Amino acid sequence: MGLCCCAQALKIETMKSKILFSALCIAFLGITNLSMAQDGSFAKNHPRRAEVNQRLTNQYRRIDDKVRDGDMSRRQAYDMHRRDHQIRQEERRMASRHDGHITRHEQYRLNRQENRMSRKIHRA
Repeated sequence: MGLCCCAQALKIETMKSKILFSALCIAFLGITNLSMAQDGSFAKNHPRRAEVNQRLTNQYRRIDDKVRDGDMSRRQAYDMHRRDHQIRQEERRMASRHDGHITRHEQYRLNRQENRMSRKIHRA
């Protein structure tokens, strides 16, 4: 009977070791995955995000050009820059939900907002 108990204890210890090893592997993979997600290289270079952000940069420059040329007041420029900033924040929120990229539908929504801003800049 003593031999049987030792064999069972050995099996239990082996199972505990396997479970511990599996848990450590899962934790390691989770940490590795988290660090890769925080890298952001995919997020910054994603084509849909790049297009949206390039448009926002161009609109920001257009607003500054209008102020410099005297075609727009500083108050109007402030309001438009604030709206551009809101669009950029919305784009970042959208990207954070999808591992650093935006969907086609989200890009469509952002482009519509940017089109409205572009028309306002042109009219000012």
